[in-house]
Amino acid sequence: MSALKFEEGRLAQVLVAPIISEKATSVAEKHNQVMFKVLQDATKPEIKAAVEQMFGVQVASVQVLNQKGKTKRFGGRPGRRNNVRKAYVSLKEGQELNFSGEAA
Repeated sequence: MSALKFEEGRLAQVLVAPIISEKATSVAEKHNQVMFKVLQDATKPEIKAAVEQMFGVQVASVQVLNQKGKTKRFGGRPGRRNNVRKAYVSLKEGQELNFSGEAA
């Protein structure tokens, strides 16, 4: 199993939060993919190992994208939101991940 190559403490921190939005839902239905916010320095093998370890599913592939933070105004002064690294995790055929907490 690929999870043995990484420290378990590190894997627990790699996945910051699941992304639950309209786009994430449509991607999940069409391509059997799940979206996560991940650490800026997370690698694809780390993300794959973290998802497999935490959710007990088999991952087919991982795609990542870096989204630059938007320039916004905070209290009248210009500032920037934080950069975000997103991971699109493709699950193998027949695998399913459910965040709603309901039993399938």
